[in-house]
Amino acid sequence: MRIAVNTRLLLKGKLEGIGWFTFQTLNRIVAAHPEHSFIFIFDRPYDASFVFADNVIPVVVPPPARHPILFYCWFEWSIPYVLKKYKADLFLSPDGIGSLRTQIPSVLVMHDLAFEHYPEHLKWSHSVFMRYYSKRYARHAQQLVTVSNFSKQDIVDRYHIDPAKISVACNGAHSAYQPLSWEQREQVKKEYAQGEEYFIFAGALHPRKNVVALLKAFVLFKKRNRTNMKLVVVGRLAWNYEEVEQMRDAMPFKEDVIWVGYSDVNQLCSIIGAAYAMVYPSLFEGFGIPILESYYCDVPAIVSTTSSMPEVGGDAALYVDPMDDQSIADAMTQMYKDELLRKQLIEKAKVHRTQFTWDKAAEVLWQAILKAVE
Repeated sequence: MRIAVNTRLLLKGKLEGIGWFTFQTLNRIVAAHPEHSFIFIFDRPYDASFVFADNVIPVVVPPPARHPILFYCWFEWSIPYVLKKYKADLFLSPDGIGSLRTQIPSVLVMHDLAFEHYPEHLKWSHSVFMRYYSKRYARHAQQLVTVSNFSKQDIVDRYHIDPAKISVACNGAHSAYQPLSWEQREQVKKEYAQGEEYFIFAGALHPRKNVVALLKAFVLFKKRNRTNMKLVVVGRLAWNYEEVEQMRDAMPFKEDVIWVGYSDVNQLCSIIGAAYAMVYPSLFEGFGIPILESYYCDVPAIVSTTSSMPEVGGDAALYVDPMDDQSIADAMTQMYKDELLRKQLIEKAKVHRTQFTWDKAAEVLWQAILKAVE
């Protein structure tokens, strides 16, 4: 079988949620199935590390697809050209955008429908594009894959898709996410938090991640508790981040907030691993990988009650209303003051995290591929 794959989000040094899903699942599928050929379709020059094995054929085809007009050109013209040229038997798109002009079987990975729930949190052009085309992509594909049971039900409810057509391939955590020794934690704290304990948030900074509410909650926490606790924020400035910048510059206790920017996995696993707790008050997530990453580091989490996050957090998290700064601050105070609770959450996380592995995700995705070509 010749399987063509949209790999435009495999970007060296810039892998985020969907990019990591693509990397981790394809790496395993390619290795497990050397009898099949995989055509990796890039929209710009690729890094050789993404050519996982001899059965991968890398292809670069323009235009670089980073704007809705270019999305359309790439997926509706460039992709069909490559599929025909290489006589592909199936098209796999791990980033939720399909190709309506091709009739070969396709598998589409739709991570979430955040753009339906919070269209104002995207650039206007991207929001219009996704809301117009996504339902059409979902109906056109032979099989859909998503990353949580919540997202599956959301797709069923919003797009009226047969649930039997949708498989759930939950995300995993990179193998680098491991508990740190006491000595390692102390070294990381010295490097990033002046030697103090810290809460951590990890994720691209845009409105859906709710960073402004986190900053307000941290101010309430600091006013309530005499502590040197820091807040470390890891993530690139994505879009509509002006309010975050304004809050960062004007907030009390701003000297206790450390802004790290984008971090690669080797840096991020250390920063998460040395944290006192992950605070993840996002408004909406299809999964929420940082929650799981913290669990694999033996770091407890404070998590929103919304969307898929209770599914990922399980019984190992403290839950908050992301719309209520006081609720977030209360959970931070509870985590800070109750060391026994913190240790109990860590022990629960060790059990809960075993449900989510990249091996399981890759197998679910592979089975969806087989169903699509039946």
